[in-house]
Amino acid sequence: MKATRRKTLQHGTIVAGLLATTGLFPQFAHAFNAKAFEAKNLPEVLKALGAGAPAESKDVTITGPDIAENGAVVPLGASTALPGVKQLLVLVEKNPSALIAVFNITDSIDSNILTRAKMGQSSDVYAVAVMNDGKVLFAKKEVKVTLGGCGG
Repeated sequence: MKATRRKTLQHGTIVAGLLATTGLFPQFAHAFNAKAFEAKNLPEVLKALGAGAPAESKDVTITGPDIAENGAVVPLGASTALPGVKQLLVLVEKNPSALIAVFNITDSIDSNILTRAKMGQSSDVYAVAVMNDGKVLFAKKEVKVTLGGCGG
């Protein structure tokens, strides 16, 4: 039998379906939460994720520039040294959708992430650690976005 592109795609689809039904795909591959990414603020995001009320903590760190000259690509980071982290979240308060990223964490992963976000205006940004015991801890930082790098 001659291998064709169509046959290869059909076989790949069958194998992927079999792997998915047997649970051999990572459990987080299907963990996308549309309601969380559509939420407009921190309390709505946490509600959509089934998390509790947040508490500010010095054990959670948010990194990012004080002034972002290019709002299209703003580097942001979240980290904590606390054990028992379930998820790390990055949020931008004044974005149309506040939630930028969700990282599922286990004890075998260093709780230190970096990502890039698009910011249309100056805003508070949040690093949120959702713990295995249900606690929600956060850190907040203001990032000013300049228009064209002119300090506006």
